[in-house]
Amino acid sequence: MKIAIIGSGNVGGALAQQWTKAGHFILIGAKFPLSEKNVQLATKIGEDRFTSIENAVKQCEVILIATPPTSIFEITEQMGDLTNKVIIDATNSIAKGPEPYRTVYHYLADKTAAEVVKCFNSTGFENMLNPVYQDQRIDMLMAGDSDMAKSVAAQLALDCGFGSCLDFGKADKVELLEQFALSWINLAIMQGHGRNMAFKIFRR
Repeated sequence: MKIAIIGSGNVGGALAQQWTKAGHFILIGAKFPLSEKNVQLATKIGEDRFTSIENAVKQCEVILIATPPTSIFEITEQMGDLTNKVIIDATNSIAKGPEPYRTVYHYLADKTAAEVVKCFNSTGFENMLNPVYQDQRIDMLMAGDSDMAKSVAAQLALDCGFGSCLDFGKADKVELLEQFALSWINLAIMQGHGRNMAFKIFRR
């Protein structure tokens, strides 16, 4: 797949590395000159992987949004035509959302003609770089109304090494999935269990 990543911090950077290893074509939509973090990422995936947001989106069929939620208004002005694009919303509006919208997902679903899915928001970036615990592959979760976008997100989760990408529900479960992310943050950081922890669904 051709994937544009908007937001190359910890999450965007981790997924860029994993998807590059899996053979996907990755472009990072970034401001210039590049930040120190982007320069470090360029040494891992290639300096030619960085371009403007508009150019990255134009060339790619899938777009990952991994920025602070309130940045989405400025970003969408730069992305251009999003018709029939798949957008993966990896943001969490726990501290501050894109008011008056509840989440970035709801804004994108309302304001664009893209296929939107919430995914890659429910665990730390360390688990995206290495989703294997003692020979067990942890699970990713997704939510949204677009079956097409979910199919893409599920495949990309498997390409990262996750054991599965479980369907958390439709658009009415997007906020619940963000609260699930807060549960991981609470255990890993606030309760001091550390960031090297993850969730796995077991069945009898």
